[in-house]
Amino acid sequence: MADIHNYKFDVKMTCSGCSGAIERVLKKAEGVESYDVNLETQEVLVKGTIPYDDLYAKIKKTGKEIRSGETLD
Repeated sequence: MADIHNYKFDVKMTCSGCSGAIERVLKKAEGVESYDVNLETQEVLVKGTIPYDDLYAKIKKTGKEIRSGETLD
């Protein structure tokens, strides 16, 4: 079984459409157990077995600017 990781991304989101686009991508992504997209803090927290690079690419595909990303564990 793959390890579960917690990831945190600082993503430029200006409206609920932005955060909605990211939520739709995460909902469909394999290996994502849970996520929290916070428009106010512009943070995207993801928990799952998905590799960091795959997750980064999926968020980037929404066209939003990722200012930073890190693995928390």
